[in-house]
Amino acid sequence: MAKTLSHSSDEELLRLMLAGDGDAFEALYDRRQGGVYRFALRMSGSAEIAEDVTHDVFIALMRDGHQFDPARGSVASYLFGIARHSTLKRLRRERSFISICDDGDEGVGAFDELLVADADPFADLTRSETIDMVRQAILALPEHYREVVALCSLGEMSYEQAASVIGCPVGTIRSRLSRAREILVKKLSAVKSSASNPAPNSAMAAR
Repeated sequence: MAKTLSHSSDEELLRLMLAGDGDAFEALYDRRQGGVYRFALRMSGSAEIAEDVTHDVFIALMRDGHQFDPARGSVASYLFGIARHSTLKRLRRERSFISICDDGDEGVGAFDELLVADADPFADLTRSETIDMVRQAILALPEHYREVVALCSLGEMSYEQAASVIGCPVGTIRSRLSRAREILVKKLSAVKSSASNPAPNSAMAAR
């Protein structure tokens, strides 16, 4: 990637891309595809869906990028808006989730570690056990809570940017994220309590 492109804004890269500059498209793709993929992965729990959504987002950008309006938000918000629409469409069509596997993606555990650090009930669990439980708990959240977790808690977007993607007030983003965290902590506390106090039959069977 040329140095000039690596230091160009998203808006400038999009302008150059629409003018036929393939290098500008590659630069924008390299800069934003990781975040789009992580969002779709966190929303769906499926690496396959996340890959398809990421592909669809950048195909849509090439086809419809001229529709981007800087007055309505950033290029990143525009891309995440496409990703949100595409992911929700896939989920509603398939109505099934695939458990997130370990895809080696750096940064995916950021929210997991933050939640664990803030919630003492998980302190004695192994990291892998905790992350798996948090991932599954996030997938079980209603869509309107899951998407704010996916957008805000991986460090991808500010509350203001997430509000632009979803199309709601910033206060709604804050309240949904707060409620999502409450639900997650409650769910994981219940799992932790259940693991620490197995049912009598289970205890007898273990003898």
